[in-house]
Amino acid sequence: MSYPGYPPSGGYPSFPGYPPTGQESVYPPAGQYSYPAVPPGGYPPGGAGTYPAAPPNAGYPGAAGYPAPGGYPAPGGYPAPGGYAGAPQAGGMPPYPGAPTGPGFGVPPAGPAFGGYPQPPAQSYTGGGPAQMPVGYPGGQAPSPMPGPPAAMVQCTQGTIQAAPNFDAGRDAEILRKAMKGFGTDEQAIIDVVANRSNDQRQKIKAAFKTMYGKDLIKDLKSELSGNVEELILALFMPSTYYDAWSLRHAMKGAGTQERVLIEILCTRTNQEIQEIVRCYKSEFGRDIEQDIRADTSGHFERLLISMCQGNRDENQTVDYQKAQEDAQRLYQAGEGRLGTDESCFNMVLATRSFPQLKATVEAYSRIANRDLLSSIDREFSGNVERGLKAILQCALNRPAFFAERLYYSMKGAGTDDSTLIRIIVTRSEIDLVQIKQMFTQMYQKTLATMIASDTSGDYRRLLLAIVGQ
Repeated sequence: MSYPGYPPSGGYPSFPGYPPTGQESVYPPAGQYSYPAVPPGGYPPGGAGTYPAAPPNAGYPGAAGYPAPGGYPAPGGYPAPGGYAGAPQAGGMPPYPGAPTGPGFGVPPAGPAFGGYPQPPAQSYTGGGPAQMPVGYPGGQAPSPMPGPPAAMVQCTQGTIQAAPNFDAGRDAEILRKAMKGFGTDEQAIIDVVANRSNDQRQKIKAAFKTMYGKDLIKDLKSELSGNVEELILALFMPSTYYDAWSLRHAMKGAGTQERVLIEILCTRTNQEIQEIVRCYKSEFGRDIEQDIRADTSGHFERLLISMCQGNRDENQTVDYQKAQEDAQRLYQAGEGRLGTDESCFNMVLATRSFPQLKATVEAYSRIANRDLLSSIDREFSGNVERGLKAILQCALNRPAFFAERLYYSMKGAGTDDSTLIRIIVTRSEIDLVQIKQMFTQMYQKTLATMIASDTSGDYRRLLLAIVGQ
């Protein structure tokens, strides 16, 4: 489909500084981009009309039965009316070049959730330092045509913690030493250091502390701190992979199993992260994670977690729409379309397909079943395997929204699940905590910082707020 006035007559404007000097042969001539920059005034160009309004109950959200009572997310939360900021509006987007056409292909159904990756709004790059552009983008501009989806489909992520400029590990080690020396502890000095250094920089501070003073920084911190603030600071000083492995070990150690921790980590990490966690689990704790999972879980939940432990999900970002249609039909026939449920079919599709591919499958499923796939999983499964399958889909659709929901329920009601609050804040602080904060506000009409401030106190509150930012 096309839009009046688009593309602009005379082609697309050239970009200042493009192509970079000395690299003219690498970049195509100016004006020959496959995906044009957004024209002034937004898309479609001024005067070109508007997108048609979506018919009622046209796919997701708004499909019958969604969200299921007590399901995901909390009522009044996700997604907010009007969809995610920057997401395609009702009517979808034109088909991508090379995408199959015909019934069920091309233009996604109306509604923001399935029309591609949501684009964070402009304010996603405030308060956390400049957005990190991939290496090699001259002048911060996007390069010319690349295989795969257009730039609007790439989900940008950003952490609230950035590596500190002019970093000096020795100076920071000295600050921490003075903060813990003598009578009393200067907790604010400790907070100022740990909340404003990347995990890699914290590892260097630990090494410098031992070199300078012949003492173990972690032991000194443990002797000076206690309670939640101690747990939070020790988590910040653990290498990222070790912290995930440590969390999994403690979730399965002793009586009882914290299944939600297993789901949160194993169903959301990348292949490389999972493979590193499995190796770290073996080297640090001398145990095989698969054997521990088999000993602590059972049935279809056990099989799902074992699948996740392989770290072998397809990570190709190109979507095969024909396969999405076939997978959606297969899932329908394995659940809604039969008496009983073929759990292994759900396990196979959700454990192996890439997250963009699963997004397309969810889209196709809603057309086949006239029901959202999350709702179908609610109807066909229960318990931990239901939570695991839904976590995978929720991460495929909107990963920051998944973590925002987990943070909300860690503080909602009487008491606080401090371990979950600490774990998510620490593990996402350098990845996508900016986007998680935005989704939290959109889903629950209050900021993450406001809820943390009302649910915590003392140095623990100050350190959490220093990491999260306002």
